[in-house]
Amino acid sequence: MALTKEQKDAVVAEVTELLTTSKMTVICEYQGMSVAQAQELRRNALQNGSSVKVVKNRLLRHAASKIESLKDLDLSGHAGQLMYIFNPEDEVAAAKLANEFAKKNPELKLVAAFSDEGVLMDEAGAKALAALPNRQEMLATLINTLKAPARGVVSGLSGNLGGLVQALEAKAN
Repeated sequence: MALTKEQKDAVVAEVTELLTTSKMTVICEYQGMSVAQAQELRRNALQNGSSVKVVKNRLLRHAASKIESLKDLDLSGHAGQLMYIFNPEDEVAAAKLANEFAKKNPELKLVAAFSDEGVLMDEAGAKALAALPNRQEMLATLINTLKAPARGVVSGLSGNLGGLVQALEAKAN
């Protein structure tokens, strides 16, 4: 069914908003995916704060041209049945979601990704991005790294204090 001019304008406005707020946008081919698989991907996306959109490529390029940082982004090399995954909070979450889903569903193929700054990554770059830890994992690692010296000092002091108490008890007896 062909979209009217008003419907196209609404889609472009919605996609422009998604591109403006998204830190990273992932491009996936979905040829051969069933409706049930697409619904599962959308449910998984909602759980990690992402949103999945199937938009005509021309309308997405038009929406990107309205954003200053994405004006020079060349998406002409990406054609066919494409699905876009947007995430406004985490640069890695959308790529990680697509990569994990593609492992179980080979019909979905991670093709590329681009950042809110207009940096386009090819398939290898998008897969490398998916391999990175997400924001929460990185924060947990940082906290553990910061806690390690304090934990070492406390355990060292408790061991020395334990030895001192034992020595004093032995001296008292």
